[in-house]
Amino acid sequence: MSTFPTSITCTSLSFAWPDGTAVFDDLQVAFGPGRTGLVGVNGSGKSTLLKLIAGELTPADGTVRVAGEVGYLPQSVTLDTGLRVDEALGVAATRAALHAIEAGDATEEHFDVVGDDWDVEERTLATLGELGLGHIDLDRTVGEVSGGESVLLRLAALLLRRPDVLLLDEPTNNLDLYARRRLYAAVGAWCGVMVVVSHDRELLDLVDQIADLRSGEVAWYGGNFSAYEEALAVEQEAAERMVRVAESDMKKQKRELVDAQVTLARRKRYGQKMFDQKREPRAVMRMRKRTAQVSAGKYRILHEEKLADAKERLDDAVDAVRDDDEIRIDLPYTAVPPGRNVLTLLDLELKYGARVDGGFDLRGPERIALIGRNGAGKTTLLRTISGELDAVSGEVQAHVPTRFLPQRLDILDDELSVVENVARFAPAATNNRIRARLARFLFKGAKADQLAATLSGGERFRAALAALMLAEPAPQLLMLDEPTNNLDMASVRQLTSALESYEGALIVASHDMPFLESLGITRTLLLEGGELKEIGREAVGYPS
Repeated sequence: MSTFPTSITCTSLSFAWPDGTAVFDDLQVAFGPGRTGLVGVNGSGKSTLLKLIAGELTPADGTVRVAGEVGYLPQSVTLDTGLRVDEALGVAATRAALHAIEAGDATEEHFDVVGDDWDVEERTLATLGELGLGHIDLDRTVGEVSGGESVLLRLAALLLRRPDVLLLDEPTNNLDLYARRRLYAAVGAWCGVMVVVSHDRELLDLVDQIADLRSGEVAWYGGNFSAYEEALAVEQEAAERMVRVAESDMKKQKRELVDAQVTLARRKRYGQKMFDQKREPRAVMRMRKRTAQVSAGKYRILHEEKLADAKERLDDAVDAVRDDDEIRIDLPYTAVPPGRNVLTLLDLELKYGARVDGGFDLRGPERIALIGRNGAGKTTLLRTISGELDAVSGEVQAHVPTRFLPQRLDILDDELSVVENVARFAPAATNNRIRARLARFLFKGAKADQLAATLSGGERFRAALAALMLAEPAPQLLMLDEPTNNLDMASVRQLTSALESYEGALIVASHDMPFLESLGITRTLLLEGGELKEIGREAVGYPS
């Protein structure tokens, strides 16, 4: 735990969703100055904890105390597209008052609005420049910027406010490589209190300490994420060693209990033999029998207690070993023979200006990475291929069953349970079959009946992926749009493992280069300047 004075204190914190799903029960945690990376498996409550600290949610019990103003960047950033940029940044009123004063209107209320913030425009433009948004005019509307730029705009608004505490929930979601570098720089320069939830290793390597949220409790590790992984590996090695010791001890206690039972049985037979032969007076023999029974009882209880103690030590040792569940996805009927025509694009012009000149063919089980800056049109292209958007001109011909998983994960109906959502895509499947398949996506028992609206980001991704994978017919062309945005690192590894077994064609739009590299990408397409072109990986700094 940090030795700095605490700035955030959560005492006896309890919270549950309206359907009764418990998230925290008597959580105790405090955060001090510096940058803290809050990690944990999907569904452990990381985003919920940030919302409780920010005041977005109210705890069922306990208290949250924060020293100073809180700035909060949520996982899903939504800005009114009709707002001017200066309004989104929170400086519109100050700018207007300043411009009025400069125009000769010396009304007192203008001076009250400006206060001491006479350099508001210079400070605003400097902040935008540091985040790579220097090209955005303050009088433009938010609707004119890309999704990644809107995330950085929201961050710029927080930085301009200069809050005492900054909470960031998956801030690199939807950011291209260039925008991520800007965000890393802003995080690295932050001097106040920061708590950041992220699956981005590069970002987490900028923090000062790691808070690991697991089973409703927080464990602290000094240093960045790389140091945390090393410490965790040492812990797990020791925990696994303790399991082996405890298992050996339990086997020993079981053997000793069996030996004790054999010894007691032998004594009992000998005592009965003496009784039958009546070699001693009846009163003496009865006394010996009672004494032997008491002694045998104590002997048996002693060994049973030793066995129970050994079992308890084994259970404790097993609990200390992390056994995070893994997604086990089998993808039936997805195989595509080499050379088979999967997708054809002909002289395609998309909405918002992007285009594919000439023809483009995807054949066989190819794995294509689709990259480009925020706003280049990657999502528009995938939505057009999937049939969600109409092309302005040209043709899209999909020759196999196709499924598209959008980054918004809006294929789920929030009012339905996970089971009911999957049933929409596979109406012919029985309830038992759906539940059996959902168990492979870690939705077991009551989890499968949870409403989609109450799912965490990672759980929502798993539910959406399950709905597509269990759909009928099974997809032979799978398109994923920023699939790692809401996944913890364990889930990214699980998704990678699942996609390794997928035998169909794959198109993945992502800014997560290590993830793309792990998929065995065969071709890389860059969408830039409105044109789609195939490139070598080194052209964009793609890892070799």
